[in-house]
Amino acid sequence: MRAVVIDDHPLIQQAVSHLLRQLEPAAAIEVTPDCGHGLELAGHGPEPDLVLLDLNLQGLSGIAALKAWRTRYPGVPVVVVSAATDQQTVLAAIGAGAAGFIPKSSSNEVMLNALRLVLGGGKYVPPEMFQFSRNEEGTPARIPRAAALRLETLGLTDRQAQVLKLIARGASNKVICRELGLAERTVKAHVTAVFRALKVSSRTQAAIEASKLGLVDPG
Repeated sequence: MRAVVIDDHPLIQQAVSHLLRQLEPAAAIEVTPDCGHGLELAGHGPEPDLVLLDLNLQGLSGIAALKAWRTRYPGVPVVVVSAATDQQTVLAAIGAGAAGFIPKSSSNEVMLNALRLVLGGGKYVPPEMFQFSRNEEGTPARIPRAAALRLETLGLTDRQAQVLKLIARGASNKVICRELGLAERTVKAHVTAVFRALKVSSRTQAAIEASKLGLVDPG
């Protein structure tokens, strides 16, 4: 196994390298604090089997760095290892093609299992990943992790997700206007955007997709 670790903290470099050697004692591990240099390293020899990328780096960094890897080496799984764990960052990374997102605060066991999953062709997302919405009583209600990820990759905004949930409940545009405090023209624009994102042409089809996303109860 060939792996490239891109992180500017020596302790993280050592810790991640140690974990990789637990997975594969004979692994060829290359470490660099710079994403640009990491891209150059990957070009010498066979493509890496795995890339571990911090998002907070000097020079090329963040989602732009991840996209650079996905563009140049689309077949190489890139796992983000980051101190940032807010849902916006996680969803943006997964939406940009990351094969996994591992918080730096994770235990060694969690990291090992996450890397095994990725190397096996899976995708790892922190189990605490979810979005908050509001239920009918106005109290917070969780949108399942899978739904949150799918909404992000579909390009739906939080407001459009709310519109979709109301469509799934059978609400008309006028009811949606009242529930969300929006003008009817705005609601129509959101409905059009939702239909386009879901590739559907009717409210019934949109409701079915909302159910698949886990935005509404099956009943």
